[in-house]
Amino acid sequence: MATQDRCCSVVPYFKIMSGKRAEFKSLCEKFVEKTSTEPKCLYYGFSFDGDQAHCREGYKDAEAVLTHLKSVDVLLKESLTIADLIRLEVHGPEEELAKLRKPLAEMKPQFFVLEYGFRRE
Repeated sequence: MATQDRCCSVVPYFKIMSGKRAEFKSLCEKFVEKTSTEPKCLYYGFSFDGDQAHCREGYKDAEAVLTHLKSVDVLLKESLTIADLIRLEVHGPEEELAKLRKPLAEMKPQFFVLEYGFRRE
């Protein structure tokens, strides 16, 4: 049975530059504050392992991903001056991923097509 789930997960991993962890965490607080007002964001947060950070984020659909990226554009650019984006995954059903492939191409994500599963609202 194919999934009816339309949500998209964005899975970025960052390597924080030496001595910049506190500055990066300060930006994370700003990301969370700004994103908390996005109505189609399902979840959002940062986790850490040493000098690596991961942003755990999910959105109702591709449109919500694009809205989020536009909203945090300035913060993302600032964060990339003190951290490198070392991996980016995008997960979701093909119908939604198709809407993201061209707009996200410059970030070189790996796209994972969701084929089976369910979602509880």
